Amino acid sequence: MTVLPQARHVEEFVGVVISPVIANLYLHYAFDMWLVREFPQVTFERYCDDAVIHCRSEHQARRVRDALAARLAQVGLELHPDKTRVVYCKDTDRRGSFEHTSFTFLGYTFRPRLAKNRYGKHFVSFLPAVSKQAIKAMGKEIRSWRIARRSDKSLNDLARMFNSIVQGWINYYGRFYKSMLYPLLQRLNDYLVRWACRKYKRLRRREKKARELLAGTARRYPNLFAHWRLGLKPAGWTMGAV
Repeated sequence: MTVLPQARHVEEFVGVVISPVIANLYLHYAFDMWLVREFPQVTFERYCDDAVIHCRSEHQARRVRDALAARLAQVGLELHPDKTRVVYCKDTDRRGSFEHTSFTFLGYTFRPRLAKNRYGKHFVSFLPAVSKQAIKAMGKEIRSWRIARRSDKSLNDLARMFNSIVQGWINYYGRFYKSMLYPLLQRLNDYLVRWACRKYKRLRRREKKARELLAGTARRYPNLFAHWRLGLKPAGWTMGAV
């Protein structure tokens, strides 16, 4: 079982808005040290006011949650009523039924997923992958770049402008189930195709030809864009955009 507490109004505990550093320091004493002292048998992770507490049973999880709620009340805080829940980490060995079998933490959604061991046998494990919320946020960021309208830029310019951001996403969200990022990253190729159509008059309204042009560029310079290095290159005329 996992208890997911999220404190609310941490920044207002002294009646004024305070810095995240002070809020984090406050939670270190109000949450971290208290939990280590009162429940040394459980482990936890906390980032700012989001935390995951690992428990061995539903009974223990509910006991920790109730005690934590009382503790936070003592210091003028409260658990978030909607985001605090007991989650059952369902997998091949834990096949019971429970109301909640997934949670999101630090941009990753943890839930039962199909995995494969070193012998090639498939099984269900409780694993993380990039969350839908994170995908949505990254998609919004990509749209804000307005790549298709940057016809004054070269491909090299676009790579220099955006590669560090895309590579950062790959490094962080690609740590687990990297393939979950592929549809998002393939959109970059679609935007590059539209960019080519606007930049070169001969390619106006000829997306197939623009994709062929980019596919050829990707073959010659496979490391130009961060997502090309993963093999997510424009497919040319033989395959449509993903």
